[in-house]
Amino acid sequence: MIIESASGTTVHTAFDLVAALAATGMTLVVYRWRLSHAAARIESAGLFYAVALIAGAVIGGFGAGTLNLWLSGLAGAGRSIVGALAGAIAGVELYKWKKGITGSTGLIFVAAFATSVAVGRWGCFLSGLGDETYGTPTALPWGHDFGDGVMRHPVQLYESFTMALFLVVALILIGRRDAWFLRCGFYAMVLVYAGQRFLWEFLKPYGTVLGPFNLFHFICGGLVIYSVIMIGRTQAEGAVHRP
Repeated sequence: MIIESASGTTVHTAFDLVAALAATGMTLVVYRWRLSHAAARIESAGLFYAVALIAGAVIGGFGAGTLNLWLSGLAGAGRSIVGALAGAIAGVELYKWKKGITGSTGLIFVAAFATSVAVGRWGCFLSGLGDETYGTPTALPWGHDFGDGVMRHPVQLYESFTMALFLVVALILIGRRDAWFLRCGFYAMVLVYAGQRFLWEFLKPYGTVLGPFNLFHFICGGLVIYSVIMIGRTQAEGAVHRP
């Protein structure tokens, strides 16, 4: 998303605030409902766990968003959800490695992240062309005119609906205390988000880096590889400790 002073940012800011509140509320709900033990793992990791997470998210979000604009021939600063996710993961994993912390600590964030994307992407959709998150032209019946008379893929809504569906499934599995999801839920969320985002990137008019692939393709590809490796590692560790 490009950061600019156009009037459309009022709508986007409103949805950003709603998304943040909804994500916070969802975190409190799942914490009190099922995941107090997951939050305890983060509390035991220390204050600098949060510092590493926030610093990584800020650097990754603004760094990737701005670089993508530059690669697309656009001026200004930008921020990216997938960049923030990748940065936060990098910051936390480095911190965990330094402190010798093993196992997943991200389960408490799963419902919040999915909620934030499901709600926040509507702000991108309603902000029009100025947001720079619209899709390429399409003749499909659900194409949307973002203000220039061209029917385009509403890729923001593709992302919103996908993560809303994931959220429903995640809440069901958390409610059932599904053993696999309690161990691997964060990595599953990363896999689903990065995988679907990789596909939607083919429907965006961003500048490419190599062949048909833009910057976000490579970030998403890295996140997919990370999540698959971590799911496999977690599964292997569970098999070793299983009586």
